[in-house]
Amino acid sequence: MLDIKFIRENPEKVKEGAKNKNIDVDVDEILRLDEEYRTLSQVLQELYAQRNRAAKERDVEGGREIKAEVGSQESKLKEIEEKLNALLWSIPNLPLDDVPIGDASNFELIKKSGSVKTHTFKTRDHLELGEMLDIIDVERAGKVSGTRFAYLKNEGVLLELALVQFAMETLIKEGFSPVIPPSLIKFDITQKLGYWNAGNHNNYYLVSDYEELEGGKEQDNPLYLIGTGEHAIVPMHKDETLLSKDLPIKYAAFSPCYRREAGSYGRDTRGILRVHQFDKVEMVELVKSEDDETERKKMLSLAENLMKALELPYQVVKLASGDLAFPSAETIDIETWIPSQNKYRETHSISTTTDFQARRLNIKYQEGSDKKFVYVLNGTAFAIGRTLIAILENYQEEDGSVVVPEVLRNYVNLDKIKPK
Repeated sequence: MLDIKFIRENPEKVKEGAKNKNIDVDVDEILRLDEEYRTLSQVLQELYAQRNRAAKERDVEGGREIKAEVGSQESKLKEIEEKLNALLWSIPNLPLDDVPIGDASNFELIKKSGSVKTHTFKTRDHLELGEMLDIIDVERAGKVSGTRFAYLKNEGVLLELALVQFAMETLIKEGFSPVIPPSLIKFDITQKLGYWNAGNHNNYYLVSDYEELEGGKEQDNPLYLIGTGEHAIVPMHKDETLLSKDLPIKYAAFSPCYRREAGSYGRDTRGILRVHQFDKVEMVELVKSEDDETERKKMLSLAENLMKALELPYQVVKLASGDLAFPSAETIDIETWIPSQNKYRETHSISTTTDFQARRLNIKYQEGSDKKFVYVLNGTAFAIGRTLIAILENYQEEDGSVVVPEVLRNYVNLDKIKPK
């Protein structure tokens, strides 16, 4: 949520920022309602003063009339507030000034790292390799769960656990606290995170229509499966005021992630590139506003270092405004080379939501006598499925064997995975 004071002082900037995200907002109506709300609030303050005077003077009749007027004006104020809040929640976080303007094709290429590996033999894709090595089974998963699910088996499991352990050991050294979060979050949490505002709720799984409370009562607060670890980590500190000295707070979350992936088709639905369930190690930071850029750069550097350790070729791109998520002010992706597709594919995203999510979740920190909203950062350490794809395809050999990246060998006790 944007600060209403900021909107009052920068209406054209808000209009332009929302437009650059391809989201329509009625800033003029927001300002009109805001003015009406403030005017009516002043009227109510005067009525409260009159009511207090009438009570002191024992003016029963006058007090009765004022009470009726107070009730009427409070109802009007509540109605205006609800309309205003609904419009305020419809405004996306604004792109930072250096974000490229346009749709997904207008991304900025920041750099490339590593040499693209070329094979002297016919390149197999990850699913063919996975089946040859008996580490990926989508056929049996289809019988049990349907399309776009997979069993990860044998050395595939060892590779996943190696990636998780490697990531966690790296991040813990950098001050991150390891967390395994809940996989279910309440509907009101999803709203406050902001990802649902642009209609993206259709990409996530609704688990229940209500939450059962003690005594058999029901609450209209559906539960959703998380789409990424940050969905459960960021709201951990909802309605809390943190201490300035404790910032930044850093979490490394390992969790399953669930997405409908509606609209995906073609190559992306083959194997484990776009599936309904995958595991991920996610970085989340709560920082002071002045530390946002510094910590963002550190987070990106950590993600890059993990990929460099795996010796995988990648490129770094800054997403254009029209490709940003509703709460994101900037997102930088790492795209890793996938030989079977002859192109780079997204494996990591590093984003700042500035104080947008913190305002909606009411997460503040105390600095002297002031209370300020934290800035929230999130970033991928490893999206396990896509990282496995990159390893399998880049490290494959002519006979279908796959060399284990050197940095992972002590975890899996293998130098190479061979066809069964």
